Amino acid sequence: MLLCFTCNRDRAWLLAHIRDALDEALRTIFEQAVERRARREPLQYITGKQEFWGLDFLVNAEVLIPRPETELIIESVLNGVSGKEEPLRIVDLCTGSGCIAVSLAKELPAAALAATDASASALSVARDNARRHGVSDRIRFLEGDLFEPLEAGNIVCRVDIIVSNPPYVPTGDRRALQPEVGEYEPSMALFAGPGGTELHRRIIDAAPLFLKSGGTLIMEMGMGQAETIAGMIKKDNRYLSCETLKDLAGIERVVMAKRI
Repeated sequence: MLLCFTCNRDRAWLLAHIRDALDEALRTIFEQAVERRARREPLQYITGKQEFWGLDFLVNAEVLIPRPETELIIESVLNGVSGKEEPLRIVDLCTGSGCIAVSLAKELPAAALAATDASASALSVARDNARRHGVSDRIRFLEGDLFEPLEAGNIVCRVDIIVSNPPYVPTGDRRALQPEVGEYEPSMALFAGPGGTELHRRIIDAAPLFLKSGGTLIMEMGMGQAETIAGMIKKDNRYLSCETLKDLAGIERVVMAKRI
């Protein structure tokens, strides 16, 4: 993969030219890439991209690398709006690279989206990805903490769907993470606090102010957090229902709740 990246060619071309020699400039680039990977830097940060929902996303050390399990959020949204023709208003909290917001904008051409993040650097990457995939005219990227950038907007009780892949790693788990994650991915996008569910609680508390009646909150969560997060929702009488969904590894990965 590093050689494909260095030569800017696909695997088929590489195999067909396997006996070719690299020129000195490409050899230097390749050796530097190998050295970075040997230090456990993620491949995605070296190549600058990661596939998500069939799309290529630009990534760097300012954003979390998109994971396949996060695609369950996209599936959940699309299953929930199947057959509906009216325009949708969607909010993506902690957007990072913008992979969720951009993928939903591609799938739902009539939807209007707002995406927030506390990191200006992450939002720069997200905006680049929106332009890359031709949806920048339908996504507003706003800097700030969770719902804070939306408070001045006229969207109270008007949002159809709120989605989020918030930080959910307990701060005490840092040493247990692979070096690729703990040493390279941005701490702001990983760690939520001692329990790992602190951001979920804040989102659950604030979301009903923005959701319309019957609107849906969809969040990703970590292994073993489903019972705690579902419990928060069930204790909040502003929500009508709560459901958890498992990823392909059988882990309860996404929680969905409907506002009364």
